[in-house]
Amino acid sequence: MADAGFPNGFETELSYRDVVRGYLPQPGVVAQDIQAQLKANLNITVKIKVMESGAFLDTAKTGALPLHLLGWGADFPDQTNFLDYHFGKTASKQFGAGFQDLWTVLQKAATLADQAARNKLYADANALVKTHVPMVPVAHGGSGMAFKADVKGAQSSPLGNENFAVMDPAGRKQLIWMQNAEPLSLYCADEEDGESLRACEQINEALLAFKIGGTAVEPSLAEKYTANADLTEWIFTLRKGVKFHDGTPFTAKDVVLSWAVQWDAANPLHKGRTSVFTYYNSLFGNFLNAPPEK
Repeated sequence: MADAGFPNGFETELSYRDVVRGYLPQPGVVAQDIQAQLKANLNITVKIKVMESGAFLDTAKTGALPLHLLGWGADFPDQTNFLDYHFGKTASKQFGAGFQDLWTVLQKAATLADQAARNKLYADANALVKTHVPMVPVAHGGSGMAFKADVKGAQSSPLGNENFAVMDPAGRKQLIWMQNAEPLSLYCADEEDGESLRACEQINEALLAFKIGGTAVEPSLAEKYTANADLTEWIFTLRKGVKFHDGTPFTAKDVVLSWAVQWDAANPLHKGRTSVFTYYNSLFGNFLNAPPEK
């Protein structure tokens, strides 16, 4: 029976990338089910469009797709990775122009160090997402990997950051890895796709890392760190003796530069596959020397 709100129905388009993901193992089947249900229940005629993975991701974050199927896996275990990235004031236009009341709650929650107080605000944010309905959750996926039985150090990470360096494929010279799609590029700061970031994990180190196969924070390029009570100032002590592949010593200047090329849109190294730097803008706010919005 058609819903009274759309007696004559309307036509729209549902896009997806034909890539198998843990949260969406059969995107084509899900798209067809949504197509059938919208037609039967709301008299909405849906045309299904399959896109190349990179083109799909780049188009989705502009807000140009009427409907699209896209999931999300945690990059770090905090609400900001889900709510701020997708619905914050500086998030991409993937879910539209955004909502001021939701921005206000998220901005306040992100400035607090008290986790209990943050949780209350994020509960309010969840309620606002339910009110505005910029997206509809379909399913929640898990994390699982399969390895040959003789691979030592094999792991399945809930964050999709498996570490190949600690694995030993029974003395073989190569560890052959198969994933759902090719990396879009290895300019890692300008990518947000999990298939790209998994490759990035193998060639880059951060100040801090997550425990192998888990979410506990541990030192990496930093030996230790301290923070003030409200978490607005951080001091990192770098590991000594670290060198780049060409033998150049790793120093604090390299850490500063790695942030500067993302933050400063005028920096000559602020160039990537798209030069959008979606992650940085969504999680840390506007760029320095940002070009005027078109």
